[in-house]
Amino acid sequence: MIQIQSLQKIYNGVVVVNIPELNIRQGETVGLIGNNGAGKTTLFRMMLDLIRPEKGEVLSKDQNVANSDSWKDYTASFLDEGFLIDYLTPEEYFYFTGGLHDLSKAHIDSELIKFTDFFNGEILNRGKYIRDLSKGNQCKVGVASCLLQNPEVLMLDEPFANIDPSTQIRLKNMIRDINREKHLTTIISSHDLNHVTDVCERILLMEKGMIIKDIETNQNTLLELEEYFSVLQ
Repeated sequence: MIQIQSLQKIYNGVVVVNIPELNIRQGETVGLIGNNGAGKTTLFRMMLDLIRPEKGEVLSKDQNVANSDSWKDYTASFLDEGFLIDYLTPEEYFYFTGGLHDLSKAHIDSELIKFTDFFNGEILNRGKYIRDLSKGNQCKVGVASCLLQNPEVLMLDEPFANIDPSTQIRLKNMIRDINREKHLTTIISSHDLNHVTDVCERILLMEKGMIIKDIETNQNTLLELEEYFSVLQ
């Protein structure tokens, strides 16, 4: 589904991402973890063609994302609230992003019902612009907008960071259910080891721009990761 080959990004003479090869299979749920500065967000931005690498390429369905727009039709992502249109209400934003995928307002309204628990009465019919929402509620808008697009590839950068514990659990359950039903290819970057090992079947550990561990999640994965980061302290 997604292939990375000889990918390298350099800032001010420092190599911040250096990945010789990485393959993510269709339907996988992958967690990307690492300390601040490990290169996770930079990798995400190259995978979404928001920044260009010094060398190498990212392929999605065998198409280089830097040379093709076809991947945009089936890929949805939420990196941070800066990617939202903050002068719209959540409803207006959902209609706008849905319209880009030829979804009618009626269809979007029916799909939004599925997010009732996730929104927890804090998003719809509140008469607020997105800019006036808390960071946690802005995250809810971004995640829901992605899922409304019915993507084949979903990329979320730190989706658990600003939401409360109840919403974190709802988000985990929602991702599990959607992956089970639709066999979605999901990549989640997170500092939260508990959540990412709960929801992801494969873990990629980044350090200094390199993937130093690539492991299938099992009952010992969380302990293994906790021990690794404890040693780094």
